[in-house]
Amino acid sequence: MEVKGEIYRISGPVVTALGINARMYDVVKVGDEGLMGEVIGIEGEKTIIQVYEDTSAVKPGEPVIDTGMPLSVELGPGLLESIYDGIQRPLPVLLEKMGDFIQRGVSASGLDHDKKWEFKPLVNKGDKVSGGDIVGTVQETENIEHRILVPPRVSGVIDEINAGTFTVDDVIGLLSKVERCRDCGLHRLR
Repeated sequence: MEVKGEIYRISGPVVTALGINARMYDVVKVGDEGLMGEVIGIEGEKTIIQVYEDTSAVKPGEPVIDTGMPLSVELGPGLLESIYDGIQRPLPVLLEKMGDFIQRGVSASGLDHDKKWEFKPLVNKGDKVSGGDIVGTVQETENIEHRILVPPRVSGVIDEINAGTFTVDDVIGLLSKVERCRDCGLHRLR
């Protein structure tokens, strides 16, 4: 859920915003260009934000949008094949999109969501699994093997498991008789 406020003050990479009810470490989009920042302090109605991009030309009164999500990165096959900036934007993708200089407010997915990877299951239909159990592997390089795990606080019986080539977004298995996490409600294996 996005909550929109506005910039109150700017001091280099530190921006103070009003009108958002953010939590510590929430990711926010700052200014008309949507520069990425993170909440580093809350003082009454003022939210202090560390912006991870150049803030020149950003002005008081411009919007600040709280994403409600913490700063996070994508993990999975392909992660170790690329080079990233400090907020997991893949530099080869940005180079292809805009040349040698990264434009402000630009974003790119940390993983290639179109590339297919060979998944080899290590469990069978009917096996009982719980959070942290390895359900299969993906070989990224000759020396790097990714282990695909059951999400934390999820347990159940493997209802379906598939071998083959998949993207990082494809479902590779399903659980039945799931004891779902009350917080996240997860029940599908990815």
